[in-house]
Amino acid sequence: MVTLLLDATRLEIVLSVTERALAFRRDDVRIDREHIRKVQLIDDAWAWLRGVPSPGTHVPRVLAMGIWKSAGGTDLVLVRGRRPAVVIDLQGDVEFQRVLLTTRHGLQLVQALRLEGDEDAVEVSELVTSEIDLPRPAPRRSPGMRAPRPATA
Repeated sequence: MVTLLLDATRLEIVLSVTERALAFRRDDVRIDREHIRKVQLIDDAWAWLRGVPSPGTHVPRVLAMGIWKSAGGTDLVLVRGRRPAVVIDLQGDVEFQRVLLTTRHGLQLVQALRLEGDEDAVEVSELVTSEIDLPRPAPRRSPGMRAPRPATA
């Protein structure tokens, strides 16, 4: 899982050794905040892939890492499995037009990118959001289970 660091001037995507090898990158990705135009939360990252890996690693519906080139531009893709993802559209960045990455901290990342003024780098997973309470899904019952009957008086 990538580590996301954010300060007042840039977003840094820190890759592990394995992620660097799969993405064919030697260094971490640094994006100036002034180049970020739009950030979106998405459920299916696979629907957002465009182009072909060049260079990159692609195992359909399992793993996509590296640079994807298409007529629409050059994208950095860091997708694993069927997890929620974030799409970051860039304008004026030298290297990429879009970043697509899966992360457990997508909501916090979107909120943090909207904040102005923090000078220190903050790991996105450490951001606290007290205003947002996501509902938990109801537990599933197996098809053969019946709902408990109320006690009779």
